Amino acid sequence: MKTKKVRVNLENGLDVRPVALLVQEASKYDSTIHILVENKKVNAKSIMGMMSLGLNNGEELEIAADGCDEEKAVDGIAQFLSGK
Repeated sequence: MKTKKVRVNLENGLDVRPVALLVQEASKYDSTIHILVENKKVNAKSIMGMMSLGLNNGEELEIAADGCDEEKAVDGIAQFLSGK
């Protein structure tokens, strides 16, 4: 399992469009990917789950991936959330 803490650096945080793009990014990978914020753990491939987090710009979260491409998955999602 690979984990990484990142800070959301998206102008409007994770509203509808960025969440859809994040789910598309997460779906590229075979690994199981979760976003952890405080005491919540959400499947990064679930639009409804990701929307339920209501993350704003500047908030910190943890990405956790487990599977054959876990390192690429964590790095790809971290890059997306960092606004790069």
